[in-house]
Amino acid sequence: MRFMPRRNLLLPTLCIALLIAVWTFRAPTPSIDRWLDTSAIRGTPGTTSSPSPPSSLNNLPTHNHGDVDLSSPNAPFVGWPLQRVCKEATWVEGLVYICDNNSGGIGNIRNYIQTCIRYGLEAGATGFVMPRIRKRNETDLADLFTDYLPLDYMFDEKHFKDAFTTSCPQITLYDSIKDIPGVGSKPNIEHITPKKFGNREGCDWRDQNRHTDRFGDRFRRWLSDPKNGKSPPSRDHPRLIRFNWGVLWDWQTYRDGPEFVNTFGNILKLNDQLLRLGEVTLQKMRAYATANGVEDGKFLGVHLRTESDALSFWPTYTTQTEAYLKQATKRGFEAAYIATGDSLEAQNFAGAAIEMAQMRVVSKMDLLEDEDLEELESLSWDQQGLIDLIVLLGSDYFVGTMPSSFSIYIAMKRHLKTEGIYTRPYKVGTEGDGLSYLVGNYEKYWEGWLYMWDGMWP
Repeated sequence: MRFMPRRNLLLPTLCIALLIAVWTFRAPTPSIDRWLDTSAIRGTPGTTSSPSPPSSLNNLPTHNHGDVDLSSPNAPFVGWPLQRVCKEATWVEGLVYICDNNSGGIGNIRNYIQTCIRYGLEAGATGFVMPRIRKRNETDLADLFTDYLPLDYMFDEKHFKDAFTTSCPQITLYDSIKDIPGVGSKPNIEHITPKKFGNREGCDWRDQNRHTDRFGDRFRRWLSDPKNGKSPPSRDHPRLIRFNWGVLWDWQTYRDGPEFVNTFGNILKLNDQLLRLGEVTLQKMRAYATANGVEDGKFLGVHLRTESDALSFWPTYTTQTEAYLKQATKRGFEAAYIATGDSLEAQNFAGAAIEMAQMRVVSKMDLLEDEDLEELESLSWDQQGLIDLIVLLGSDYFVGTMPSSFSIYIAMKRHLKTEGIYTRPYKVGTEGDGLSYLVGNYEKYWEGWLYMWDGMWP
């Protein structure tokens, strides 16, 4: 190898030095704090940072929130992730989804509605009929199919409408089926199961839909296939779609990315009455703990799932009680709030808590009085459960049971405290995030119902 003479190196060296000097004085120098600052993308326990939408969405209406705790039942709706989904949709004029096959408790009902809407967005539906809720039989809790009630039975209907009007102006929300143009006096509603729009060989029937990326294209081909004997939808000749019952844990939520998954749930905000009464109960629980000498009013939130409709293979009262009191002792709790629909079991648990953990236990019935108690007693069984939901979300630590969708939803919602809008999926089957613990069987994916975690919208 031959070396360049030293005199030939002088000119290139001078050029390089000049370039370095120019860029040093002209280019802005980002501070090391800016490059290492993760506060814009990660929340801290108790607060959540919500970044602005991507530049590609700057021309869309949006609301920015500096510190949004997405785990709060009263969190504002962060709309730009939904705007992005709508911007990417392939819209089909005259395609209307009816998302009213909803029943059960809050965990189930939320997921029925959100899963149906998510499929509708993927299909390109330009219309949705306002969701309705099936009321549970008050005397037979296992009977989920009584009267249809409007969305505001549980949720804020105006908030729901505003979220879609702002984020997806391409979509029309109809108060009822008869309001759909061209529907006629005898609407023809087509029932589908989304999983059938894909080859699921080798899948367990309980598994989520592994074809959601291709669902939209396959569904639209089905809509326009003349073999079905129907014309493609149009404004004057709409096609109405309703899911067969049971499309619940069907959409693998993590595939949508954390921004959408962690904000989509807030299209369903509890109505004002429930929020107010729940907040009153939470404040009274803090005051009760403080009055009993507990620093900062800290308390344990307990979901005891032993009511008459609990399935036989779920953890028993004894299993739940032992696990909950072990956590209480380990974490030094002296006060607890219990949520259960079985008053006798609540008394039994309170006695065991005093004896085994020196912990006082109260319920909403113990905390509320006068007009607040009368208002509580006027609510249905499931509406009263939403008061429990608000208090448990606000507890300092939560214990619940697998595979109750109520417990799972609370754990996932509380998990949003960890990293805000970019919160990663909850680690199932461990002590989790330090905010919740659920007792149950984590050995088998389907038999243990672990698939619910992959299909639940927080």
